[in-house]
Amino acid sequence: FGYWNTVYKRFNDWARKKKLIRIFKFLSRDTDLEWEFVDGSIVKAHQHGSGGGEPKNQAIGKSKGGNTTKIHMCADAFGLPIDFELTGGEVHDVKAAPEFIDRLPTGGYVIADKGYDSEELRQRIIEKKSIPVIPRKSNSTIGNGDMDWGLYKYRHLVENLFARLKPFRAIATRYDKLKRNYKAMLALACSFFWLPM
Repeated sequence: FGYWNTVYKRFNDWARKKKLIRIFKFLSRDTDLEWEFVDGSIVKAHQHGSGGGEPKNQAIGKSKGGNTTKIHMCADAFGLPIDFELTGGEVHDVKAAPEFIDRLPTGGYVIADKGYDSEELRQRIIEKKSIPVIPRKSNSTIGNGDMDWGLYKYRHLVENLFARLKPFRAIATRYDKLKRNYKAMLALACSFFWLPM
């Protein structure tokens, strides 16, 4: 049968060379960028997948639920993944959003929930020649008079994407110690959604 760690060594090598991420980028090149849905979801990190002697920034954070990782995901108008980023579970959506939004291709509308409510982020989206559809919080003095609630209702597409990712056991619970390996596993899972059925 060969050595017990052959599969892990091959996968680790692919993750280091970003092969699975390149496959995902290749498959997701024909996106419908009329709408871009942005959201985040937290996954628990298994106790054996955190700690140890690896470098510190492995996108595992301490929060009330224990060790967690947050997946920041962008979906297109069909609910297919365009791009994703990993942070520690305690990182607020609006903190990770600016760099994540800058990486996204220019689209028509960027739709997100109240967790992304920030005038700075709205301005950044406008500078990218996109239109932000982000509701303001209830304590906002500006209000939501300019909000496109009809378009906002389609935000369930990115929520559905997370629901389709969670049945993958290696995504629903993070078992990988290294950020690059978990990112490669996530790229592999996202690639399946782009394959024709």
